[in-house]
Amino acid sequence: MDLKAIQQSIEDSTDTGAKSRSLPPVEKWDPEFCGNMNLVIKRNGQWWHEGTPFTREALVKLFASVIKKENEDYFLVTPVEKIGITVEDVPFVIIDHKKTDSGIEVITQTGDRFTLSDAHPVELRKFEESLVPYCNVRRNLWARVHQNVLYRWVEAAQEVDESASTENTDSNKNKAAKYSKALYLQSGHYRFCIGRF
Repeated sequence: MDLKAIQQSIEDSTDTGAKSRSLPPVEKWDPEFCGNMNLVIKRNGQWWHEGTPFTREALVKLFASVIKKENEDYFLVTPVEKIGITVEDVPFVIIDHKKTDSGIEVITQTGDRFTLSDAHPVELRKFEESLVPYCNVRRNLWARVHQNVLYRWVEAAQEVDESASTENTDSNKNKAAKYSKALYLQSGHYRFCIGRF
């Protein structure tokens, strides 16, 4: 499949093309499946096509705006095409953060920005034998928190003894009962766990 043709199809399906700041309404699009493409989003967040890394940041941002997940499969979608892609972990990685008046704003490798909250929750998931925080970016698309960001979060976190707590569980059903302590951060009114030990 031709990347330029897919790019043109995405730009044609939005009002203002690639320069638009709003996201296309991919949740409303349900085109026919057109086949798989040799496009891989690596565990580190890099995008590769035909064994070569993407070098055009604008193209990555455009394609990231039309990712759709159905069950455990990922696709790039337009109103007329649905193309299967491979995602080694999740499509996004949180590469930076900053404190704002409303909470903790995070930034993905594709430039998505959002404040951690009930609308963008954090949950612990297993990654390389450790529990690592993941953040909901949009719909059912998630981002893993990069190790460098996690180290900064750990320095700012509050340690809580949960040995007697009945809330010692994660939203993804990890067996957290074996952990007695947890690290929490606050983003506005939203409090979330970044690790247990």
